[in-house]
Amino acid sequence: MDLNSPVKLSAINSLINARLMGDENYLLKGINEIHMVRNGDLTFVDHPKYYNKALNSAATVIIINKEVEVPEGKHLFISDDPFRDYNFLTNHYRPFKNSVLSISASAKIGEGTRVQPGAFIGNHVVIGKNCLIHANASIGDHCIVGNDCVIHSGAVIGADAFYFKKYADRGYVKMHSCGRVVIGNRVEIGACTTIDRGVSGDTTIGDGSKFDNHVHVGHDTAIGKNCLFAAQVGIAGVAKIEDDVILWGQVGVNKDLVIGKGAVVYAQSGVASSIEGGKIYFGSPVLEAKEKMKELVWMKRLKELFEKK
Repeated sequence: MDLNSPVKLSAINSLINARLMGDENYLLKGINEIHMVRNGDLTFVDHPKYYNKALNSAATVIIINKEVEVPEGKHLFISDDPFRDYNFLTNHYRPFKNSVLSISASAKIGEGTRVQPGAFIGNHVVIGKNCLIHANASIGDHCIVGNDCVIHSGAVIGADAFYFKKYADRGYVKMHSCGRVVIGNRVEIGACTTIDRGVSGDTTIGDGSKFDNHVHVGHDTAIGKNCLFAAQVGIAGVAKIEDDVILWGQVGVNKDLVIGKGAVVYAQSGVASSIEGGKIYFGSPVLEAKEKMKELVWMKRLKELFEKK
């Protein structure tokens, strides 16, 4: 998430009251989760497993719950609860704003775009030219839709990320979602499909991709160009799906993985880890389809083989 204008670290510290190890006059440019950070961004880390990843990331400012040596060129906030402080900052700089109109006055809608009755277009949404937004579709704040897109009834673009931290005394606490969904040109989104916004960055859909009904795309996922997803495909957060991928009905995709360009995954398969492009896959967890089919043939013959013994 980019800040509207750079903010001094002294101002940040006045909000979270942590201990700053760095230059209070440094100008912060953005706030992002660890997998989305850029130079000039603030991120947080609250688990020893990820300390080194955060400290060696592109982030310039880090909220951390351990006093460590400050890496060159970085600034640290020492906090007893980095998640709490990060959540406070994202809420402060991009709070939820109530809508009073079905189509926000701050939305920008391109020439030739048709919005059917009952559709909701949130604050600061940008929609390109010659799109068709069907009845009861919802496009949340700050999301972007390209030209020549179709979004069918009941689709939700920009729902919150499914991201919670569990505390021993309070149970699950939700992470504030302040990112966007950015959809390219000539994309079609089926009825009742849901695309979650990035936690602080963007969930992206490339040009020419087509989604059937009841598809779900998790937060911060990047989907390439000309992909085809059939009904009930479910994709977890922070996945990367390259161009020309086909996922047939009820395929499940795990988080933090890559599906290579041109891969095809047959229906009801489960993608548990990264797979190469240009191949056909089947099963749960997936194997190349021809190998999985051989495995199924041998499984059917197991009884016969044991009886021969």
